[in-house]
Amino acid sequence: QVVLVSGHLDSWDVGQGAMDDGGGAFISWEALSLIKDLGLRPKRTLRLVLWTGEEQGGVGAQQYYQLHKENISNFDIVMESDEGTFKPSGLGFSGSAEARDIVREIMTLLQPINVTDVYDTADGTDISYWMRDGVPGASLHSDISKYFWFHHSQGDTMTVQDPNQMNLCAAVWTVVSYVIADMEDMLPR
Repeated sequence: QVVLVSGHLDSWDVGQGAMDDGGGAFISWEALSLIKDLGLRPKRTLRLVLWTGEEQGGVGAQQYYQLHKENISNFDIVMESDEGTFKPSGLGFSGSAEARDIVREIMTLLQPINVTDVYDTADGTDISYWMRDGVPGASLHSDISKYFWFHHSQGDTMTVQDPNQMNLCAAVWTVVSYVIADMEDMLPR
């Protein structure tokens, strides 16, 4: 059984793609790194996917889906961060009402950093194939007030990233992915 965390590495425009979507790839990597560094071993596999080809129609995600869809019942949740890694506010979630209640409960663990909101839908080109077929999905919600200042521009460099805000995003990703991966049962569909 798999909990998938992801971001994409496919800057094709004029910038470096540090925010879009290097930040999402980084916090996904950091989540798994933190869990390993803490010596935690969840019941399910945590899998990091660094997608390619998202800007070219999601071809990397489509290929991955085609290769793994025969095991779709073993995918517990698919998570994608593609909204920048500015100050996080919560999690977009797509799935059953029962699964949403569980995710709401998990998000209460993030009360100390004031990131507890659960929004109505998850977004993400790279996880859309899975969600369309009933796998619960999650996407990070963050402050996007400056996102389009840098999106697909020469300004999308590492200087845009605030290490403290990225750490908060990584904390959200770490807590959510670990708790879901370590629950007794998979999220209800």
